[in-house]
Amino acid sequence: MSHTSATPLAPTAQVPVVPLLQLGTWVVFFGLLAMLAIFFVSSDQGAVSLLAGNGVHEWVHDARHLLGFPCH
Repeated sequence: MSHTSATPLAPTAQVPVVPLLQLGTWVVFFGLLAMLAIFFVSSDQGAVSLLAGNGVHEWVHDARHLLGFPCH
């Protein structure tokens, strides 16, 4: 008596298709968000300051040093 067993096939992975327009929208969104974050970290409360006072500078003080922006 010959015994043959069927081996189950491994499931195949499906790669989702992302429309370029939708991907481009997210790239632009996160790019603008990153530029806004860099602006707040690098601003020195000078001529390009959006908010009055010294609060933003104090909140991002350590990040400025970490990224190499001088502030003293």
